[in-house]
Amino acid sequence: MSYLCWALPVKPTTKTKSLVKSFYFAVTGLAYALRTQRNMKIHLAAALCTVGFGFRYAVSSVEWLILVVTIMAVIVSELMNTALEAVVDLASPGIHPLAKTAKDVAAGAVLISAISAVIIGCIIFYPKIFR
Repeated sequence: MSYLCWALPVKPTTKTKSLVKSFYFAVTGLAYALRTQRNMKIHLAAALCTVGFGFRYAVSSVEWLILVVTIMAVIVSELMNTALEAVVDLASPGIHPLAKTAKDVAAGAVLISAISAVIIGCIIFYPKIFR
C-alpha cells in the first residue's frame, strides 16, 4: 500500500480514465474559468494583445519564448487561484479568517505573476516601440 503522507494510506484505484476523458475534463475546467472569472478574461485579452504586438514588432525567437512562458505563467496562476478558491469555498462555506488568508495569498500570487508579465512586456516592447 502506498502512502499520501506518513499517516494517510492511499487506496489503489481501479478506475482507468481514457486520455480523451482527461482532456475533456481539462477543457471543461478551462471553460469554467473563462466563463466565471473576470480576471481570466482580462488575462486572455492581455495575452492576445501581447501576441499581436509580438507580430507587429517582429520579436525574436528568444523574445517569443519569454513572452509565451510569461503568458502561460499568468494563466496557470489564475487557474490555480480559481481552483484554490473553489476548494476553500467547499471546505469553508462560512466566513473564516484562514479561508480569507488562503484566498488572499493565492490572489497575491496572481498579482505578482501579472506584474512580472507587465515588466517583461515593457522590457521587450519598449525599445521596439520608441526607437
